[in-house]
Amino acid sequence: MRLILVAIFLILYGIFTIPMCLVEWIAGKISPIKKAVIAQKCVAAGFKIILFISGVKLTVKGEENILHGRAALYTYNHRGFFDILVGYATAPLCSSYVSKKEIETVPMISWWMKCMNCLFLDRKDIKQGMKTILEGVELMKNGTSVYIAPEGTRNKGEGVLKFHDASFKLADKSKCPVVPVAISNTAEVFEKHLPWIHGQHVIIEYCTPIYMEDLDKTEKKHIGETVRQIISEKLQQNANE
Repeated sequence: MRLILVAIFLILYGIFTIPMCLVEWIAGKISPIKKAVIAQKCVAAGFKIILFISGVKLTVKGEENILHGRAALYTYNHRGFFDILVGYATAPLCSSYVSKKEIETVPMISWWMKCMNCLFLDRKDIKQGMKTILEGVELMKNGTSVYIAPEGTRNKGEGVLKFHDASFKLADKSKCPVVPVAISNTAEVFEKHLPWIHGQHVIIEYCTPIYMEDLDKTEKKHIGETVRQIISEKLQQNANE
């Protein structure tokens, strides 16, 4: 039943997207930032409705660690599709996501993502991948936060996969802080019950920011493992809630 309701909502949202094309075009002429903000507010509102329809009870921890007014690299563990929903439902303005290249071909979704300056990473082409990272650095220098899953793919097992160090170049080169984000129980909403959606208590915890300028050379070299351990510990702490 929940799956059907979500599908109906997405169809209605697709209809809503048609007039929003004009609104976004006008906003883009006035200010690219305004265009991204309007798009993010629309997407966040839509995601909150989907979470409600899906029976997701969302608990947000560490809200004081969300850096409003300053760009940051939000690094999260990736377990399911609903990671993106709970992320954007809690993300500061302006925020973009790093997604796999294949999503760029998906109608409606890719349009909204482009409006929010999301990045599409080609994991098979190193040269194009580095170009995308540099685009992300410029975004962050201009005040847009970036959400990225350093595991590089959805983790279908237990624990947290090894983090790719390249993800953290976004923070190092833009001189922005890293905020570890631990997300629990999203796979239990959808992926573990395919194709059905089950209500679930989902926890997203924003951890203490790590300021790159405060780290020495060795600490920067191992920043990926440091963040992975922080997220792993938070996931264990939240496992029984």
